[in-house]
Amino acid sequence: MDRLQAMSMLIKVVEAGSFSAASKILNVPLPTLSRKISELENQLGVRLLHRTTRKLSLTDSGYDYIEACKRILEQVEEAESKAKGEYLEPRGDLVITAPVMFGRLYVLPIIIEFLSLYSNINVQLLLSDKNINLFEDDVDMAIRIGRLPDSTMIATQVGNMRIVTCASQPFLSDHPKIESPYDLTQLSCISLDTAMTTPYWSYHLPDSGLTAHIDILPRLTVDDSDSAVKAAINGVGITQQLHYQVKDAIDKGDLQIILNKFEPNKIPVHLLHKTRKYLPQKMKSFLEFTSPKLKSRIYDLSL
Repeated sequence: MDRLQAMSMLIKVVEAGSFSAASKILNVPLPTLSRKISELENQLGVRLLHRTTRKLSLTDSGYDYIEACKRILEQVEEAESKAKGEYLEPRGDLVITAPVMFGRLYVLPIIIEFLSLYSNINVQLLLSDKNINLFEDDVDMAIRIGRLPDSTMIATQVGNMRIVTCASQPFLSDHPKIESPYDLTQLSCISLDTAMTTPYWSYHLPDSGLTAHIDILPRLTVDDSDSAVKAAINGVGITQQLHYQVKDAIDKGDLQIILNKFEPNKIPVHLLHKTRKYLPQKMKSFLEFTSPKLKSRIYDLSL
């Protein structure tokens, strides 16, 4: 039995929460996966997993063993990277993920500049508005906008992003003056329907210090910011977006920010990577190159 393979399979089963989910992720037949874990348990002489029809969980022995597995596999990966020279000089492949529009506008130009300086590094940029799992998809680093859940990953904050509400001037001219977030309940709105959005818009109430959640009635619902911005420019209604998503339209005069004094708290932007005692030079170089440039670009948004 390939002990390292079995360890990797065990970790994936626990991370995925079930054998069937892990089977799909690993592209390994379910009976094969189950047999490998059983063989590992037999070889160790202990049960690692509690298996029921509804739930899968680690035994006490399983908790200790899986932590040891993670350390061992990390050491093996580091040893292989060292053998390839990735710890001695910046070289190898990097997989980076970022939100679609932010990645296209801000991350891609930095990567192009980075590649011109590091000829031995290749980059794969995955643009997605879903939070790609760094472990399951073998991603080295992610740019995340929003508050991060507790995790073992390392986060480097590179700035904070405004959340703004805006509409076209013709739309605003055709409707009563908007003085409060509660006025939005009577107006046409354009909402986003993604895994990262909520059904309401949040606003800070400066007089009370409280946060108001406004249940809007959208005239139009879309699943990407580009479409929402275009619809707002064409007078369909009001939209709430991250500042970078509408900055170009605002600079051109196509959209106007409203309800400035009610803006919710800014949300953080991070560079995120998996926990590691030592970073390969390719990741260290990318992190050191990208962090100050993203900080500068995000700071410029607030001016």
